[in-house]
Amino acid sequence: MKQKVVNIGDIKVANDLPFVLFGGMNVLESRDLAMRICEHYVTVTQKLGIPYVFKASFDKANRSSIHSYRGPGLEEGMKIFQELKQTFGVKVITDVHEASQAQPVADVVDVIQLPAFLARQTDLVEAMAKTGAVINVKKPQFVSPGQMGNIVDKFHEGGN
Repeated sequence: MKQKVVNIGDIKVANDLPFVLFGGMNVLESRDLAMRICEHYVTVTQKLGIPYVFKASFDKANRSSIHSYRGPGLEEGMKIFQELKQTFGVKVITDVHEASQAQPVADVVDVIQLPAFLARQTDLVEAMAKTGAVINVKKPQFVSPGQMGNIVDKFHEGGN
């Protein structure tokens, strides 16, 4: 079976291509911490010759506790991501939880991620598809591989 190649700018991702590191932090805790973490990843991955994509959430809307820190929010989060991209030349991936976030996030980051627990949400999938961005779908444990085809079909129907 021929592998699909996903292009994230100049980075090519596929099962039969060399490793690409997606790494960073769970949630953007502060601009300064994000800058330090990204700088460290860039230093290590450049030394090893590994393509790198910075990963963090600007809003962890799926926290288990209402009292947990969720992140800086959409506006501040996009500013931090933009600064990381400009400073370090990295690609960025982050997740979206609401349809209204899809386009503003896609305007800044290189990959938008569909969280596992939201994978069946048609309105969110359609909004993400309409951006034309590269999409990463996290597979929910409760969805069979066959059912994942339905989620992929929603993206294709949405033009992505």
